[in-house]
Parts: sequence; structure tokens; C-alpha cells
Amino acid sequence: MMDGLGGHVLTPAQRERLHSLADVVDEEPLASFTDDRAARVLDRCEVLLGHWGCPRLDADALTLAPRLQLVAYAAGTVKDVVSPELWDRGIQVSSAAAANAVPVAEFTLAAILFANKGVFASREWLRDPGVRIRRPKVVGNYDKQVGIVGASHVGRAVIDRLAPFSLGIVVADPFLTEADADELGVRRVTLDELLRTSHVVSLHAPDVPATRHMIGAAQLAMLGDGTTLINTARGRLVDTEALEAEVSTGRISAVLDVTDPEPLPRSSVLHQLPNVFLTPHLAGAQGSELGRLADLALDEVERFATGLPLRHPIRREDLDRIA
Repeated sequence: MMDGLGGHVLTPAQRERLHSLADVVDEEPLASFTDDRAARVLDRCEVLLGHWGCPRLDADALTLAPRLQLVAYAAGTVKDVVSPELWDRGIQVSSAAAANAVPVAEFTLAAILFANKGVFASREWLRDPGVRIRRPKVVGNYDKQVGIVGASHVGRAVIDRLAPFSLGIVVADPFLTEADADELGVRRVTLDELLRTSHVVSLHAPDVPATRHMIGAAQLAMLGDGTTLINTARGRLVDTEALEAEVSTGRISAVLDVTDPEPLPRSSVLHQLPNVFLTPHLAGAQGSELGRLADLALDEVERFATGLPLRHPIRREDLDRIA
């Protein structure tokens, strides 16, 4: 088990389940792969159950783990953990990104509904009637358009949660096909069209070189007056300097759970503006929600132990397009 799991993520019932699935080599989580205890544990290990803070599984670490067959990661992105050597050796990798997507989608849904209703602006006007914020010309969650940038795990979870509402949903994603869009019940559009026509824009694209600053000054200028931009993905998707300039006019609003840099310097105007709702990267799994990540990882361990294919495998070719 990796550091962060013992006594933090795994409940007593989940620990009992883990012991029913496998022989746990060592109850004490590993904090690194460089000490003598790590070498003894890894030498016997066939499955590695990891969590946030897991050291990188590079060639040196894998040399110590000749029997390793599965890395079940009870957290989201595996990019800082995996290395090409994992796939070179045929080791399977699973991520709990789908489980972490659930609380992010719930947070995003709340933000969308509040934005359309004008809740954020109304709260600020209640505190100070003189603040400069343009809310939607018509408030409410009927017959509005929500733009989803990225049909990722989170993007799709948001789409699913928006289904009961009378909202139009458009999606911009270069990997989304028309057939996929039809199945999701959304309309596929270009990013420019999405920005120009949506009342709320929510970002769910991965942080890869192609998406860095995909929302810059030109894209922010396309947003209509009173539009709310929501970012629960990664801060680097947005040009922070351009965003600071645009929201300072009060023309648009922003709900930001992630920023670039992170944490945001106290000197940033984003901390002070009444039309910016800023939270410290808390949309993902926290507290009781961590149990969902552990359940998914344990499900994958059980499938591996019984010879079934993984439900949430990560493949080498996925790395360039996932968060």
C-alpha cells in the first residue's frame, strides 16, 4: 500500500475487503521506493495500491518489483506516477479518475445552477449595491445554454447531471464524434461557437501542451456580457493575466477552483473581485468522498484477482489526452 491510504482513505471495512482479496505484504504504507523496507516489500509485490503522493514508478523502482503486475491507483491522474517502463513490462495500470470525477461534477453542477440563477451576483449586491457585476440579462435555469469544454470523465459526468434540467448543452472537444454527441444528448460545436453562444462555460479539458492557455484574451472577449466561466479542471487552461484583465471590467464572472499558478498569489486581483468565486482546489474528492476512490481501486484489484479485465485501465496512448 502507498502512503496516504492507511488510516486516511481506507475504512476498516475496506481494509477487511482488501485482506479478503489479497495477502497484504506490509500494513505500513510506503513513503518512498528507495529504502530497504521498500525493496523487501516491492520484491514480493504483485499489486501496488497507490494514492496521491505515490512516488514515480520509474525504471529503478520497477527493478525492485520483478513480480508487479498491476498498479491500482486510488486517485485521479496517474501522469506523475507512471513511466514508459510500466507498459514495456506489460504491467496494467488503473485509475480512480472516474470516481474522482463525481464530486467535481457535483460541484460544477451547483456552480452552473447558481450562475444561471444570478446567485453569485445577487449575494455581492446584497453586501454592496454599488459593485460592478453583469449577471445574465435574464436569470434562471430554463432555456439557457451551457457550454462544456472537454468530454472527459468530469465533462461527461456534468452532462449526465444536467439532464433533468431544461438546459441546452453544447460540447467542444476535438475527440468527440457526432455519434458520441448523439449518445450524450448534446450538440457538438467548435470552441469559438461555444464561447459566443453559451450563458455558462465550464472547462473540463486535460492539461496537455495543446490546451495550455486555450482560453486567452481572444477567447474571453467572445463571451457575452454576463457569462460565467467555470474552471474545475486545471489552471493552465486559462491565461491568468488575460482573465484578470477581463473580469476586472465586471463584464463576465468566473468560478475558479483551480488557478495558474496554484496557489494564487495574494496580490492577484482575483482574490478581491466580487465577480470571482474562488475556492482552493476542493472540488475533487475530500473526506467521505475518498471512500469512493478506494472502492473503485478495490474493485479493480478484485477483477484482476479473478481474471476479469479492468474497468478503468490507463493505456500508454491515453497519456497525451487525459488529465
